[in-house]
Amino acid sequence: MAGAATEIAKNMEEKEEAPVTVAPTKTVDAAGAGEAETTVIKVAPPKTAEVENKPAEEEVKTTDTTSLVGKLETDVEIKASAEQFHHMFTGKPHHVSKASPGNIQGCELHDGDWGKVGSIIFWNYVHGKLTLLYKSFFPHILIYNGEAKVAKERIEAVEPEKNLIKFRVIEGDLMKEYKSFVITIQVTPKHGGTGSIVHWHLEYEKISEEVAHPETLLQFCVEVSQEIDEHLLNEEA
Repeated sequence: MAGAATEIAKNMEEKEEAPVTVAPTKTVDAAGAGEAETTVIKVAPPKTAEVENKPAEEEVKTTDTTSLVGKLETDVEIKASAEQFHHMFTGKPHHVSKASPGNIQGCELHDGDWGKVGSIIFWNYVHGKLTLLYKSFFPHILIYNGEAKVAKERIEAVEPEKNLIKFRVIEGDLMKEYKSFVITIQVTPKHGGTGSIVHWHLEYEKISEEVAHPETLLQFCVEVSQEIDEHLLNEEA
């Protein structure tokens, strides 16, 4: 029995002293895994050339199409109230010729009612090109070579609370050079004082590049505004 126990103990010591074999760490594989991870991060660059080129082509086409479309606007400071000036174009536009006889020869109602949307108004006016008559010393002398013209307009919008009225030209001399022409007049009370600001907004589309932008017509609107203002103040006096 003692011999058997001694033999078992000896065998156990041999097993404890036997070297333990451990699989070597695959450091190369780990590095390879790192490379694989880097490869996953890499993505094909987006095709920005196609995305950028398409809008560029559309922009060019848009520019060609809208080059005939334009807007002009200006503000005119007046002493009359916003309601008074607005009423001249909604309630009694036929009185504008009395206020500005050098520019407006007449105004007639062809259809509808004064100041109502859809009504048709016919204007007789004088307008022309601005000509430099004399240029030597200040001040320069500028004159209009005015021509008698006509315009038939339809009232597109009326907003009394905003003192706004919008006209669309449907026939007349302007239609010889413009496919469309819309005139908006809005009068706003001046903040912190008496008087008002008349805002003229012209929106149009020319029939060709040779047609000039209507800067002289905008100046015409300024002069009419100033003369209407003087007329209204004289009525109050």
